[in-house]
Amino acid sequence: MISSIFKYEFLQNAVLSGILTSVVCGIIGVIIIEKKLVMMSGGIAHTSYGGIGLGYLLGFKPIIGAFLFAVGASFAIGGISRKKKTNSDVIIGLFWSLGMALGILFVSLMPGYPPDMTSYLFGNILSVTKSDILLMIILTVIVTLSVVMFFDYWKTYLFDGEFAAVMGINTAFMDYALLVLVAMTVVVMIRSVGIILVLALLTAPAATAGLVCRGFRARMVCAVVLGNIFCFAGLWLSYRLDIASGACIVILSSACYFAVYFLKSFSVKKKALRN
Repeated sequence: MISSIFKYEFLQNAVLSGILTSVVCGIIGVIIIEKKLVMMSGGIAHTSYGGIGLGYLLGFKPIIGAFLFAVGASFAIGGISRKKKTNSDVIIGLFWSLGMALGILFVSLMPGYPPDMTSYLFGNILSVTKSDILLMIILTVIVTLSVVMFFDYWKTYLFDGEFAAVMGINTAFMDYALLVLVAMTVVVMIRSVGIILVLALLTAPAATAGLVCRGFRARMVCAVVLGNIFCFAGLWLSYRLDIASGACIVILSSACYFAVYFLKSFSVKKKALRN
């Protein structure tokens, strides 16, 4: 496969897509797990499907539509959820369903045969184009710099929101900024693993890193490394066996998490019995 990478442009795009996906899912994944925003991230991801359908209907790039809908959903979900009387789970569920419904509606309004939405739902890293890569690079740079440059602010905000407010950090702004970064991360990952499987890749490497690393920074680095391993292993299996790339990546990442979890649990029980 290595020699094929230098021959075929679609494999080069797939490799670069895997690297970009691993970086954002490693960085943002750790943050959303720490902040307990996993399901909210899923709501944002599924809402973006409406933008994909709108893109097909109006004739512009579907991934741009996904970006617009994802960012819009992040502001809407964040704004409504901040109201104390509002049940955030209800809002997330409604946006989750609304986005999928709008995507189906927009596609059904198209004249002629409807387009194949499979790659956006389940991912196909081998079908990533140069224009997709360009957008992914831009969003990955924005996400990475936003976290790295203000790392201490993020760390304070995540671990003690009240202390962050006392220190003069605008926690409301941080809430919205985090959701926008999640939206950008979702868009980067859609072409690799699809909307349906985004949540698994967004959490599995970060959750696995949390089992083996303690420090916040160390968990991010470990999650990025694990994400790359999962993406490249899944890409290799997909190429060799001619099966869905997104599913391979997610199955490998999930299997690794459960393996590490059970090994760590067994190790803890074994130590307890010795003592």
